[in-house]
Amino acid sequence: MYSAPHPAQPFQVPPVAQPNSGGNPVGAIFLGLFASVVVSLLYSGLIMATYKEQSVTTSNVLYFAHALLNGAVVGFLVGSVGRGNNGAGIGGAVIAALGAFFGYANSIPLVFAMEETPKAAFDLLEHEPFLPAKLWWHNNTGGVDWLNLLGLVLAAAVAWGLCYVIGKGRRQA
Repeated sequence: MYSAPHPAQPFQVPPVAQPNSGGNPVGAIFLGLFASVVVSLLYSGLIMATYKEQSVTTSNVLYFAHALLNGAVVGFLVGSVGRGNNGAGIGGAVIAALGAFFGYANSIPLVFAMEETPKAAFDLLEHEPFLPAKLWWHNNTGGVDWLNLLGLVLAAAVAWGLCYVIGKGRRQA
């Protein structure tokens, strides 16, 4: 039996790979940066208000809580807006770590300004501009304070982890 040929199917263009995320990584980075600045300013204000009553243990706990909160806020916002973009997640981790550092470092001139005068704090920073970073790195005995470095790692890990989990969930939706 002979059958008639079927008409040929029209040529179809193969589907172009669509991006799997509809997020905005640049907007996520800027939103994370803004949130990190706000959280760091709140931490610096808390330290400025309570520095006289703090023990070493209390200041370490507050620093780790600040690093955790900064990482969580940045990770949540970057994950929600960036929707799982790897670049946004890495940028959020860097921003959270920098926020943890600058929250601590910015509280030092504020405390000095409260104890002395704002002019004295300005003169101190003009003479020794990296003093807050040196005080962050060294502990009371002059050695390296590894707990502060661990706080940076904590902030970055929490930010990246939350960004990944939230972005992965939003990407599949």
